[in-house]
Amino acid sequence: MAVRIRMKKMGRAHRPFYRLCAVDQRTPRDGKVIEELGYYDTSVPETDARAILKGERINYWLGVGAQASDKCHVLIKKYGAEGTHLEKQREALQRMQAGRPAAAPKPAKPKAEAPAAEAAPAEAASEE
Repeated sequence: MAVRIRMKKMGRAHRPFYRLCAVDQRTPRDGKVIEELGYYDTSVPETDARAILKGERINYWLGVGAQASDKCHVLIKKYGAEGTHLEKQREALQRMQAGRPAAAPKPAKPKAEAPAAEAAPAEAASEE
């Protein structure tokens, strides 16, 4: 069984998303995979944050004889375990995460305050 590292197309129309997978070379593009090794999202605005790869697993598969497709080879060279763009990728991911606002706490429900406000006039009436 010859193993290839290639992309499996996911996503929807006009918004492609790819998973890098180790697959038997005879399987269809979107067929059964042996292992998923990362992903590549073309719609991410930060160029250096588009691909997230599991470098150790990619090195394992390359070590046992798997061959990467042309596009996967380029991505592995850029973002793999010893890739040239790893520092830029980390910085880009941090910028993206910092840009996302954290989930803001929801305001307290006004129903909890309303019974307390109604109880105060009742106490004032009972004091008279």
